[in-house]
Amino acid sequence: MNPGAGMRLSGLLKKEFLQILRDPSSIAIAFLMPLFLQLLFGFGVSLDADHVPIALVAEAPGPDSADFFASLEGTHYFAPQAMANMPEAEQALRRGDVKGILRLRANFAREIRQSEGAPIQLIVDGVDANTARIVIGYVEGAWGNWVTLRATRRGQDAHSPVTLQPRTWFNSELRSRNFLVPGLIAIIMTLIGALLTAMVMAREWERGTMEALMVTPASMTEVLLGKLGAYFLLGTGGLLLTVGLAVGLFEVPLRGSFWVLWGCASLFLLAALGMGLTISTLVRSQFVAGQIAILATFIPAFLLSGFIFDVDSMPPVVQAITHLVVARYFVAIVQTLFLAGNVWSVILPNALALALMATFFLGVTWRNARKRLD
Repeated sequence: MNPGAGMRLSGLLKKEFLQILRDPSSIAIAFLMPLFLQLLFGFGVSLDADHVPIALVAEAPGPDSADFFASLEGTHYFAPQAMANMPEAEQALRRGDVKGILRLRANFAREIRQSEGAPIQLIVDGVDANTARIVIGYVEGAWGNWVTLRATRRGQDAHSPVTLQPRTWFNSELRSRNFLVPGLIAIIMTLIGALLTAMVMAREWERGTMEALMVTPASMTEVLLGKLGAYFLLGTGGLLLTVGLAVGLFEVPLRGSFWVLWGCASLFLLAALGMGLTISTLVRSQFVAGQIAILATFIPAFLLSGFIFDVDSMPPVVQAITHLVVARYFVAIVQTLFLAGNVWSVILPNALALALMATFFLGVTWRNARKRLD
């Protein structure tokens, strides 16, 4: 690069940073929005089920039923509510006061001493299928633990042909926060990279400053590099903020290398910047550019990247569409780095996909950006 080009690029970078500092919306999207989303998803959104209200009905109360119910009250998974009969419990379930009904029949005390086991009935509210499955799992686990503990106290063997000893890898505490917060980094960087840059060139056209740039000695390549450099640094600042909050505030373990995370995040950020600049070179209205960026980048990143919904559980057609979503590859990388470590069989293919997409979108941007008014 000749000295003149270096000076022009330095001036363009300075111009972009001054423009960012003078534009409160850019600062808000780059720093306040990530902070808000991190706090919202870290503290306010959870896929776990804690203190689930559940109705307890014992048709013939006795020491055994009382002991089993007491085991449920001693855990944070349930908020049990004793009810006198099934009609009362069913009314509570219909009103939504409880998420399930645990019913012990009248012959519970007799049947618990027989090899067939005790008659126990569980009715769950299936409106929220995820919560229903969690409640069923919790009750099954509580029942198994109680039967084993009761048999141990009596010096007997629990009547179970198989002893289940579950082991959970990567997220042993089963905290949904450990799953959500790393994936949220991809959503935040999509906002910074695609949404901000989608309005950059459009804003230049609306304010009439694009014509001024065209009469300068700076080429369109230098103009694009100036914008990429400024918003790349802005996105890197957002990355450091979100990773710091994830590890420091929400205590999500970062088991992989930070530098690998930074390298992959840089590829993703370049792809996001390329998408945003591609939109902004085709549209000269900030409003239209922003709407297209939300529809084409943010919503797919939120719904189809694996951030919340498991991609493997989607229909085959939708799974095929997700391969066009850049955030999908970065979500896979960031969740692996945080929870499993440097698993190269996951990191390298997804990083290669990010590099190819970044090259494609930046190439389209460079091809469409020309010094012309038409």
